Amino acid sequence: MSEVAATLARGAMIGFAIAAPVGPIGLLCIRRTFAHGASTGLASGLGAAVADAMYGLIAALGVSAVASLLLEHASTLRIVGGALMAVLGVASLRRAARTPAQGAQTMAAQAPTPSGLAGAFGSTFALTASSPMTILSFAGLLAALAPPDGSVQGGLILVAGVFTGSIAWWVLLVGGVAASRRAIPPAALRWIEGVSGVALLAFAVWSLFLGLSHATI
Repeated sequence: MSEVAATLARGAMIGFAIAAPVGPIGLLCIRRTFAHGASTGLASGLGAAVADAMYGLIAALGVSAVASLLLEHASTLRIVGGALMAVLGVASLRRAARTPAQGAQTMAAQAPTPSGLAGAFGSTFALTASSPMTILSFAGLLAALAPPDGSVQGGLILVAGVFTGSIAWWVLLVGGVAASRRAIPPAALRWIEGVSGVALLAFAVWSLFLGLSHATI
């Protein structure tokens, strides 16, 4: 039982450490929590956590053929991820430009629809899954921390820990943002949308540059 708990704890630490750096996914969760509430923010975080668990499963179970294939197509993944970030960034800037300050509070109070939650989950899942850095992180960390016997059971426990640690980070982030949401003045939502859009476009340009430059080498 103690070995299971130790493996689960190792996986949780990996998942938390990989999810914690604030990048495009973190920006999306923060913006969506401010704009639509905690449920949309959590749906976004859940999409990232599922993608983390998926890659954790590939690495923990030693599916080297799949991992090699993903790394081989890292440039394509960068381009796909960059294009998705660009779409999200432009959409955020358009919302910032057309949303009047006096109507921001009304928009923030709107409850997300089921399709909105599904879209929030799907976009962050795709963005995380298309990130070569996610693949490289798990390929390195899980290879070092996988169960010594290499058993399927140990790998599944490790992946469960990864998912737990990742979702724990998103719950903490979304919870903190949601707690401060009421203190944000309505006009500030436009600034949050604008800053988020610019940052996402910057991430998109960098990802597209890396993808295209390596694809042409």
